Amino acid sequence: QLQFVESGGAQVQPGESLRLSCTFSGYTLENYAVGWFRQAPGKEREEILCISSANTTTIFADSAKGRFSISRDNAKRTVYLHMNSLKPEDTADYYCAAENYYCSEYMNLYKWWGQGTQVTVSS
Repeated sequence: QLQFVESGGAQVQPGESLRLSCTFSGYTLENYAVGWFRQAPGKEREEILCISSANTTTIFADSAKGRFSISRDNAKRTVYLHMNSLKPEDTADYYCAAENYYCSEYMNLYKWWGQGTQVTVSS
């Protein structure tokens, strides 16, 4: 069974950058697509970005375009979410989730989920 841990969440000021990590254990990472999601207080969870097993990136959230990116290091079993020019509206709990091979716009297709890491953007 896949298990993974998100880390890197912090409180930062608007305009700053942050890198979140999603580290897997139990299996190799090569055959999995990994998505990053977030849920802001009082809002539904949304998918931000995903990287497929073939290293193709899909951006699902318009708010992420030009500011967020995703990368993976299979040797370290880690997927990263790189966030730049952070805004107060980026404040949320951030989650990673995995699915076999391909990214999906349907969150319920992701089988394995982490516990989340909190990001707060505030001056």
